[in-house]
Amino acid sequence: MFSGLIGTTGKVRRLERSGETMRLTVAPQASDFLKGAVVGDSIAVDGTCLTIEQFVDDGFTVTLMPQSFIKTIFKERRVGDLLNLERSLKVGERLEGHIVTGHVDEVTRVIERRVNENAIELTFALPSRLRRQVVSQGSVAINGVSLTVMQADKDSFSVGLIPHTQVVTNLDELQVDDLINMETDILGKYVARNMKVGLK
Repeated sequence: MFSGLIGTTGKVRRLERSGETMRLTVAPQASDFLKGAVVGDSIAVDGTCLTIEQFVDDGFTVTLMPQSFIKTIFKERRVGDLLNLERSLKVGERLEGHIVTGHVDEVTRVIERRVNENAIELTFALPSRLRRQVVSQGSVAINGVSLTVMQADKDSFSVGLIPHTQVVTNLDELQVDDLINMETDILGKYVARNMKVGLK
């Protein structure tokens, strides 16, 4: 379980692919990010919950199984790319973002980017099956980052990046047509599911 508050970013140091299985070695930019971590710990990498399998000199290694590979943007990743990293929550910690599971719902695309004074406003295509789970002023995770939805329409939704988010995540790099990992709010999923069942 995660909060969507990124601990640090990290660069892809090594990438090995065999069919739809991918092994990634990632080097966190914050030197103390992995302090206390052990093999088997969960870690969110660009919003995807993965398991630390091995530590190397400058980072850690994870493996994506075919299901994760197919449903995420990792097939687009290359050596040197910047990734958002978050350690799993500890019981008793403050939940300052929102509940993020690390299970990506859809890959979607940036359809507009605009700068509004000190904020970057990004608009994404909204997959039809997720329309009932994304609402204005609600929460969404983009590449693992907890964000507030500014506006949700039938086919799109927008978010704003404050200066802090621009500095501590990789979202400021996004341009029109770039792909992102999207996870809707888990509470919204249950509400939408129960409403659908109740209508039958």
